[in-house]
Amino acid sequence: MSSTTRRVALLCALTAAAALLPAAAPGAAAPLPALRFGPCPDSVPKPPAPDRVECARLSVPLDWDRPRGPRLTVAVSRVPASGTPAERRGILLVNPGGPGGSGLPYAVTKRAKLPAAVRRAYDVIGFDPRGTGDSAPADCGPMGGLFDSPGADPVPAGPAAERAYLDRLRRTADDCAAGAGAALPYLSTGQTVRDMDAIRAALGAPRTHFLGVSYGSYLGAAYVARFPHRTGRMVLDSVVGPEDWYDFDVRQSRALLRQRDVFFAWAGAHPERFGLGAGADAVRGAYARARDGLAARPVAGFGPAEFDRSVYRALGRTERWAGLADGLRGYLRDGTPDGLRPAAPFDSPASRTYEAANRIVKCADGPAPTPRRILADLRRTRRLDPRPVLTGMEASVCAYWHHRPARRTPLGGPGSPPLLLVASAHDPVTPVAGAHALRRLLPGSRLVTLENDYSHGVFASRGNACVDDTAAAYLVDGTVPPADVRCAGPGLPDVR
Repeated sequence: MSSTTRRVALLCALTAAAALLPAAAPGAAAPLPALRFGPCPDSVPKPPAPDRVECARLSVPLDWDRPRGPRLTVAVSRVPASGTPAERRGILLVNPGGPGGSGLPYAVTKRAKLPAAVRRAYDVIGFDPRGTGDSAPADCGPMGGLFDSPGADPVPAGPAAERAYLDRLRRTADDCAAGAGAALPYLSTGQTVRDMDAIRAALGAPRTHFLGVSYGSYLGAAYVARFPHRTGRMVLDSVVGPEDWYDFDVRQSRALLRQRDVFFAWAGAHPERFGLGAGADAVRGAYARARDGLAARPVAGFGPAEFDRSVYRALGRTERWAGLADGLRGYLRDGTPDGLRPAAPFDSPASRTYEAANRIVKCADGPAPTPRRILADLRRTRRLDPRPVLTGMEASVCAYWHHRPARRTPLGGPGSPPLLLVASAHDPVTPVAGAHALRRLLPGSRLVTLENDYSHGVFASRGNACVDDTAAAYLVDGTVPPADVRCAGPGLPDVR
């Protein structure tokens, strides 16, 4: 299907949805019906009995400021609370991050890891934010060659490579404009938080309790800014700071360099296990040989872009470090990158939707960089290391975006109730400085830091009792710690 055909199909679907609904009074949204739950799509796993999951769809305006215009549907899932009526605390919306992550199955997968008291207290509500999963999934077509295999080297070196890099960004912006059409400005965080409040209203809940991880923390902070009077208990985990998305991406790229140095030292301390040499410098050399070799001669569609994506994924979770080290050794020994390949293909339908939604949301949320600044930051980063990991620099494409938002997404505010922020001290994906900055916009909130930890995703993820008990007491009983909390972390991973 061509991009033009996709755009026409999306607009027709949105217009048809609007025609099926009763007209609203001028300036007012059409009344929201109660959600009608039923079976879920196959993408949603079933929880073990006696728990159950059920799904529904909610019609919302494409543009909440034009409630009589086209509409789209948001996919919603629910796992009911397992406790008694006296234990019940309401609904707990959850979001796994992104932007672009599908939240429909997350109600099941994240709930399974939550403390028992939280599972007993809350209906856990998952949803696909607009533009993701089953909620008007975004489509950017070829995205300037992003899904080519092997992809172009994502680290430009020299004027010709820099011009080609900017050209790919421009073509990606053009592809997203063609694919999303008139919906391009409305697949945004600001519109999604209004969808969240519509879910709350459709469920008959007076407050939105929320657990958001990574981009989910940004989503929660944006909800607080828009609906402080409807905000309940919120746990914002692995916090994205209150800055423009491009600034965040640059900060993340520098944090990844620091994390990779830690990885080099860790692998180099165990030469008998990983076979990459003794010491950080030896492992750095092995890494350089692997990347340079794949850049010169990709193997079965696996080149420098695919290599960097694998490294990006591995650096964010220490339990993946051994697999990265083994994959490097395997390539250097046998010439095959199979140990570095991800299990799911990068060009799968779900991945295409994620990558499209990620960029559309980021570019809808605030200011864009200039091409001049992008090149200056690339050169500065390459002076720090000639082989940086730039996989997370998605907001660079906003330099050529076809829609420029009038303002950045507001986050937090003086009217918010106390929230609980959670962060890993050395998370390279959402560096802890962002949590400190956001907390300053959330009066009375507390920060729980997992010290001596190097992973992304903390609450009900790292198995740390100090973190999990603090967050559970807050969600279930409303217990706000008297001060910030520091929990002892696990340190670097054991070698087995």
